[in-house]
Amino acid sequence: MLARCVLLFLALASWAQAAPAPANAYYSEAYRPWLHYSPNKGWMNDPNGLVYYNGTYHLFYQYHPNSTVWGPMHWGHATSNDLTHWSHQPVALSPDQKGWIFSGSAVIDKDNRAGFGANAMVAVFTYHNDALWKAGQKNTESQGLAYSMDEGKTWTKYAGNPVLNNSGEQDFRDPKVFWHEPMKRWTMALATGNQITFFSSKDLKQWQHESDFTDETSAPLGVWECPDLFKLRNHDGTEKWVLIVNHGDKAPNGGSGTRYFIGQFDGQRFIAEQDARWLDYGPDFYAGVTFENAPDNRRLLMAWMSNWQYAQKVPTHPWRSAMTLPRELRLDSENGQYFLKQQFAANLSELASLQYRSKTPKLPLQRNDLDLRRARIRFSVNNAQDLNLVLKNDRGEQLRLYQKDGRFFIDRHLSGQTDFSPDFSRKTLEMPMNGEGLNDVELVMDRASVEVLLNRGRYSMTVQVFPVEAYSTFRLESASGTGVRYLS
Repeated sequence: MLARCVLLFLALASWAQAAPAPANAYYSEAYRPWLHYSPNKGWMNDPNGLVYYNGTYHLFYQYHPNSTVWGPMHWGHATSNDLTHWSHQPVALSPDQKGWIFSGSAVIDKDNRAGFGANAMVAVFTYHNDALWKAGQKNTESQGLAYSMDEGKTWTKYAGNPVLNNSGEQDFRDPKVFWHEPMKRWTMALATGNQITFFSSKDLKQWQHESDFTDETSAPLGVWECPDLFKLRNHDGTEKWVLIVNHGDKAPNGGSGTRYFIGQFDGQRFIAEQDARWLDYGPDFYAGVTFENAPDNRRLLMAWMSNWQYAQKVPTHPWRSAMTLPRELRLDSENGQYFLKQQFAANLSELASLQYRSKTPKLPLQRNDLDLRRARIRFSVNNAQDLNLVLKNDRGEQLRLYQKDGRFFIDRHLSGQTDFSPDFSRKTLEMPMNGEGLNDVELVMDRASVEVLLNRGRYSMTVQVFPVEAYSTFRLESASGTGVRYLS
């Protein structure tokens, strides 16, 4: 039978975002998310420049303010004190004669190594000459700097840009920079074609090539983008380096996706110690990168909640795209293999009140007349092998999540609007679970998305859905799941 406790939470208070329009008009826009960050208007893709300083989390992102499709890239900007409530800020960086402003990172230069001033917030970004790039020319991308002395409110581009020119690669972008304390210098991980190239610098201005890393064990996965490199400590004290790489194509469920490698980094070279793993098996999780300088050494990640196969076609207006909820990454191990676990970092208890609880549910369990536009669903089972969860509405639209033959599936064929792109519902989405049974499930539902964490975050799937009416029925079935745990 199913576990003794099933909890269904609904968020009763709207997500607090600073919006110029009245809140009722802002959130009445079709599919405008409550729980996830979305731009006020225009196009958004990759998060970049994620950094924490003086009590504030800064989310910068790829932004085209004048259209709902990709175009001349700016850095949009949002801030939060708690990873839960986000406020829109003015555009941070705009294109200039050197090019568009592509992805990158931000650091706090507390010791004034770059010479802009102590505690300068320094953005390291890619200049992109789109016309030359489309013409197939090389040397179209380079790295530049900008700095802020007022905690991200205003920005000045460095007069000596670019600080790093490429050596002939067409794809030469997305610098992720951090301070490497043992070597007393800055490290940059840069996506260069189908590899990651590492550079070092004492002052953020002069960069030296150190090494290149590529994956020789896997088939090509499209262009490599948006790298990240950081160290995590396992519960037994073991430290490992994690290299995140985002791939433009051929993710497990089609299109773009995010992988990671576990290994060692000595300040010059990264060495992978095991095969890469996918960070999220859903189709709508891309360009995942982490915050620099986060408090308590937490490693907090956000990703773009879309897929390049259909991102410019989803039925939203006057904006397109949202970010995933922030997630905390933790290192775990089993049988000598290391992997990342994820948990939602936002304070969801502020957004949800308990609507339903059952200590002795009878299966099938079904609840009707719910409002599942803003919902957190948690339940536990004991090694279930055949879980079936259906979310549906009175129009016959439904999202089905189920487990079968050691794999977890999400079927969005009938989930709502799907005809905007043949790629959106071309296949049933699936995720291997390495022979594990299912023990616990956490879903966070927003108006147009579902984020799923299984087995305390070891497995993750993120999907967009566009029901014409909100899902209102929750149905749960399992013939084999038994258990007694309570998920608090």
